Amino acid sequence: MAAVRRLAGETISIDVARRLALIGQGFADPPASGRVDVRQLRRVVARLGVLQVDSVSAVCRSHYLPLFARLGAYSRATLDRMAWGGGERELFEYFWGHKASLLPIGTYSLLRWRMRVAERQVWDAALDPELAAPWSVVAGMQRLSAERPGLVDEVLAVVTERGPVTAGEASPDGLRRKRTDPDPDPTTGRMWNWQDAKIAIEYLFCTGRVAIAGRRNFERLYDLTERVLPAAVLAGPELDADEARRGLLRISARTLGVATARELCGASGGHFPLPTATAKRVIRELVEAGELVPVRVEGVSQQSYLWSEAEDRPVRARALLSPFDTLIWNRDRTQRLFDFFYRISIYTPAAQRVHGYYVLPFLLGDRLVAKVDLKADRRESALVVPTVTAEPGVPDGDIVEPLAAELNLMARWLDLDRLLVKAPGDLALALSQAV
Repeated sequence: MAAVRRLAGETISIDVARRLALIGQGFADPPASGRVDVRQLRRVVARLGVLQVDSVSAVCRSHYLPLFARLGAYSRATLDRMAWGGGERELFEYFWGHKASLLPIGTYSLLRWRMRVAERQVWDAALDPELAAPWSVVAGMQRLSAERPGLVDEVLAVVTERGPVTAGEASPDGLRRKRTDPDPDPTTGRMWNWQDAKIAIEYLFCTGRVAIAGRRNFERLYDLTERVLPAAVLAGPELDADEARRGLLRISARTLGVATARELCGASGGHFPLPTATAKRVIRELVEAGELVPVRVEGVSQQSYLWSEAEDRPVRARALLSPFDTLIWNRDRTQRLFDFFYRISIYTPAAQRVHGYYVLPFLLGDRLVAKVDLKADRRESALVVPTVTAEPGVPDGDIVEPLAAELNLMARWLDLDRLLVKAPGDLALALSQAV
């Protein structure tokens, strides 16, 4: 097994870059044999670095799907225990790792500097460029610091006394805006124009003073961080910001394989976003240390960086990918590496959707070969395929049998009794016959 050559400025082909991306994401690892246990889940989560959390459950909650894509059928209850089961939990929830995400507990020390930045932020002054928080928190805290300066402490007192609590339960006075009331800050939009107690508790979450203790019907339950995370984690040494940033960048580089600076840590689209000037400096430090190797990727104009331990080898994967899978969450990178145009459609009006509502790319070998719209119909106990579309130039015959096998496996994993192909077209007809 030959290592990729590490000559600075070397040009590597797009095929090699694509395989390195897949290998970094665990798609070249040996398939799980026998029952998938917690050790295998732990290994894959560590490799990915983050599991993005999203509320859409057309198939199932998104954070479950990347593990299924790499390991096959496993117990979702085991992942729940790792994340929200209490005791010595192995995952914790935070933003902005990438977006709202589950991360390995060992990553906590790498994010504490971000919590300190949020804690030090003076909301009536210029924003610290290192501040990483949802705009709803930023805009909300700028307003609340003037209108209700004591609210954060009041909310923290409620959590201290009554936690774990939802954001609504954390309100010290029970006041809530009605849907007909005007939004206090139109810049955040109605979906993210949170109640005041929600803004305050999410700010406390940003600073690390509260943590996500669990979820009730997928709604976050907040409690004091010392009552949620293991004591040994909280007692560990706090890394300085530069050391922590290098640690985050190492995770990005390892899991991406080869990537541009923007893909590694760009302020938008980065694995662990950093301000541009900070990102350049941290990348330079890892290049000087020999951990990142500057390369050129065929067809990519920007400078790319190769993880120094990356190795090229064949990839024979078969997986349906969540729209929020770490392999494809950067849509521009996905198009460059796979020649695969992909945009999520859940916010697109129905009449304008081309490939369906909740579309999962189908990975076969080292290529993305189809777009598969899926829905778990619990009432009918069926995994439904409303739309399926092969990529241009990919013969239907290459897709049918492996896709049917993957869909059947997913249906069983989701405890659904049958697979129902409703999609029109020849590929769908062949798929319905194969299942």
